[in-house]
Amino acid sequence: MITVYGIPNCDTVKRARSWLQAQALDHQFHDFKKSGVPEAQLQRWLAELGWERVLNRAGTTWRKLDEASKAAVVDAPSAAALALAQPSVIKRPVVLWADGRLSLGFSPELFASHC
Repeated sequence: MITVYGIPNCDTVKRARSWLQAQALDHQFHDFKKSGVPEAQLQRWLAELGWERVLNRAGTTWRKLDEASKAAVVDAPSAAALALAQPSVIKRPVVLWADGRLSLGFSPELFASHC
């Protein structure tokens, strides 16, 4: 089963879910807003994808943080603490593919490479 992690009102998540539906690929959606960020999965994302890539420093949530909060993010543990407290700072979507691989973000080419 494919699991898409994100927030439902994110345009990139919407495009990703629509692409999966158009390809008739069954998937489940994990909503950060309703269900929180699964800490064990977050640790895997940070380890495999890199904390610098997992944090969306171009997004609204990051830009709204005070400078001290931004400066405090210097490694995977500090990135994890921020992501758990502010799930919207995670780049979306994070996808756990049926074969166990992870991807971050969406493009039709990226998703097709995982199918």
